[in-house]
Amino acid sequence: MTQLSRRTFALSAAALPLAACGNGIGSTGAAMIDARVDETLNFMYSTYPDTQELANRASGQLVMPLVSEIGLGFGGAYGRGALRVGESTVDYYSATSASAGFQIGAQQYSHVLFFMTPEALQDFRSSDGWTAGADLEYAVSDQGEVLRADTLTSLSPVIAVVFGQAGLRLGATLQGTKYTRIIP
Repeated sequence: MTQLSRRTFALSAAALPLAACGNGIGSTGAAMIDARVDETLNFMYSTYPDTQELANRASGQLVMPLVSEIGLGFGGAYGRGALRVGESTVDYYSATSASAGFQIGAQQYSHVLFFMTPEALQDFRSSDGWTAGADLEYAVSDQGEVLRADTLTSLSPVIAVVFGQAGLRLGATLQGTKYTRIIP
């Protein structure tokens, strides 16, 4: 008989409620993901008009329409989205993360990664699984409808925009999130 380790138990305990969130993406494949990506981009462009300029300058965008995150001591997050180059979807990705520490609550949010250089986009696409790190720059909403991306941020190879947060957990960070290519 096998013993259940604390790590296995903790990861299982975090994964079960997260799986129950059922973010609705992926159950009907690529068409559903593409429809959600279109809705997310339309919402982002209308709510934060400055993101249109980022999109025009970007080599590509990874759009995660809905990421569900839950935490009670241990936590996890999951979502599916699409990589767009121009107006075309070129690949589909999942985003996953796990965390431990003082945390409680659940939230859902959307995010878009803007790859501002062809090299950053190529590095992302050629990786076996890309992990967002501490060097990821964030464009933040600082006054309701206004998105601020200062000069330093606009020179960054990858810019993240996190928006549409709903839930009982404060803040959303993408550090430690792993992006993996999937076949929907």
